[in-house]
Amino acid sequence: YNYYYQFDMPRLKEKYFEAKILRRKGYSFNEITKKLNISKSTASIWLRDIKLSKSAIERLKRRCLLGYEKTREKKRLKREKIDKDLKKEAEIFLSSVKLGKKHLKMFCALLYECEGTKNTASGISFSNSNPELVKLFLFLLRSSFEIDEKRFRVCVHIHDYHSPKKQMSFWSKITGISKKQFIKPYQKPNTGKRIKDNYQGCANIRYFDSLLARRLSLVSKIIMEKYGRVG
Repeated sequence: YNYYYQFDMPRLKEKYFEAKILRRKGYSFNEITKKLNISKSTASIWLRDIKLSKSAIERLKRRCLLGYEKTREKKRLKREKIDKDLKKEAEIFLSSVKLGKKHLKMFCALLYECEGTKNTASGISFSNSNPELVKLFLFLLRSSFEIDEKRFRVCVHIHDYHSPKKQMSFWSKITGISKKQFIKPYQKPNTGKRIKDNYQGCANIRYFDSLLARRLSLVSKIIMEKYGRVG
């Protein structure tokens, strides 16, 4: 059925034929409706019986991939803008907060509750593979208490692809603890997993003071009892 016979306007007939040509070339419905300024329902009626050639199908596939890439890029830029705004908001918030020694002690206790050992008999034992988190914990610990640096010991957990010497130097720089206070690194069994880029191993920080460990544990316990009690 030739739909264009029902139209009086020559331009509409023109659009009808042009739409057919574009569709056979592999143009999408969206492209055709925008190019010819026609509705999607009209395009659907005009073009529903057209069979696409292999080249037309390939063009549609390429356009689909291109559209996907453009959409993904737009989303990425949107996320970056949101992250930038949130970072600025966080910086403004933190710049307005005056942190005292008591606040740092609470942060230290809560961080230790999350990443430290629950057995306080041998003192403090804090393990993590994130250098920034390890550095933060030690900053909080040193800022909150009178620390005897000689009591620190560090054990680095590494894989077989690591250089023990290099990893000890890395963690010594991060922690500010002399390599002389590092014990023999613990090499994890080969699990067959792929090598992780920039993975520096896991540092276990020990501080031999059971009284200090109990202090940290009790501070975090009281905070949780006061603000996180369940039941």
